[in-house]
Amino acid sequence: MSIEAISIIVLFLSFFVLLLLKVPVAYSIGIATTLSLLLNIDKLPGITTIAQRMTTGIDSFALLAIPFFILAGDIMKRGGIATRLINFAKSLVSSLPGGLAYVNVLASMLFGAISGSALAAASAIGSIMTDRMEEEGYPRTMSASVNITASTTGLLIPPSNILIVYALASGGTASVAALFIAGYLPGILLGFAIMGYVAFIAITKNYARGKRATFSEIWNYFRKAFFSLLLLVIVVGGIVAGVFTATEASVIAVLYAAVLSLVYGDMKIKDFPSLLLSSAKTTAVVMFLICTSMAMSWLFSFEGIPEMISTFLLESLNNKFAIFLAINLILLIIGTFMDMTPAVLIFTPIFLPVVTALGMDPVHFGIVIVLNLCIGICTPPVGTLLFVGSGVAKVSVTQVIKPLLPFLLIMVSVLMLISFIPEISMFLPTLFDL
Repeated sequence: MSIEAISIIVLFLSFFVLLLLKVPVAYSIGIATTLSLLLNIDKLPGITTIAQRMTTGIDSFALLAIPFFILAGDIMKRGGIATRLINFAKSLVSSLPGGLAYVNVLASMLFGAISGSALAAASAIGSIMTDRMEEEGYPRTMSASVNITASTTGLLIPPSNILIVYALASGGTASVAALFIAGYLPGILLGFAIMGYVAFIAITKNYARGKRATFSEIWNYFRKAFFSLLLLVIVVGGIVAGVFTATEASVIAVLYAAVLSLVYGDMKIKDFPSLLLSSAKTTAVVMFLICTSMAMSWLFSFEGIPEMISTFLLESLNNKFAIFLAINLILLIIGTFMDMTPAVLIFTPIFLPVVTALGMDPVHFGIVIVLNLCIGICTPPVGTLLFVGSGVAKVSVTQVIKPLLPFLLIMVSVLMLISFIPEISMFLPTLFDL
């Protein structure tokens, strides 16, 4: 057996063993990459190669958008924006059967889109909606299931940090602007699909309707939420129109959210130091994941793994639909034990050449891989969104699994539609010539 083959075996075996030992993902990636590099030490300048690759991996102007969008999301979560969005959503749909569940979905879509964070949406919306839904007879496990799955829409509807990461991993073949605009229809489709299943449950279980809001009430709640919703228009509209880059948009989002929260009166100047510290901690975790993931991604290229996988898939599965299904299945499995950021950075360089060789647009594939991994963060054993949503609802993960399964099937169904009907993702980028 060649040293290259041994190196690859050591890489994957050590990585999975470390994950099973519950070593944090970033450390698992870094240690596995280092062990594999040590077997190739005669071909490399030295062990410092991994440090160099980690450093150059985050030496990107586009990545500056991530800490600012994280900070903007934290400000929105604490600044009263979630409450205003919930009240506006409730005025629109609460009179339908199972109305509060619709409110949960719609508010998660709006807040997730504005904050760019599924975890922020699950925490902010779930903490408010779970108690309200329980008061009207909804089981807490159902509230958690709705909140967990609906929060993923914010990773597709821009602005989205993970789409920025994918743009980096794609090597510039997919622009941030094109990815942002491409995420709208898939994100909305996913939200409506979840609402469709909620409607089925509400009708079969005869959940109560809420009071129908008058036009003046809807207008009043819209007026209060207007400036929160306007942020989405400013950020995405500015990027698509070429007024500013995604990084510049993230800074504008922070300033806008900060001023809005101060005007609303839900935040004070004295709250910002603790907010900055919290955002810095989150940013540090994300950036360390990106560092180690970029090092492993480089090692994959050094070992020729993308070419080997591409050749294997193209030669063993000569039907492109079978290849797309196989890639989706692999990504679904990966998503159950790996966080989104390292998964995107590691597996985009592996699968992107395969799908582009079969005619899939890099922007389309970006939406497909993100939705795949959205399903993964809702599932055990690593699913961060599953644990956050369960924790907010104050129910155990094991209690949530059963009611969550139909929602996951809905997400997989939407994934298949988006995978095999590229127009869903590509209609808007084509329309805007991105």
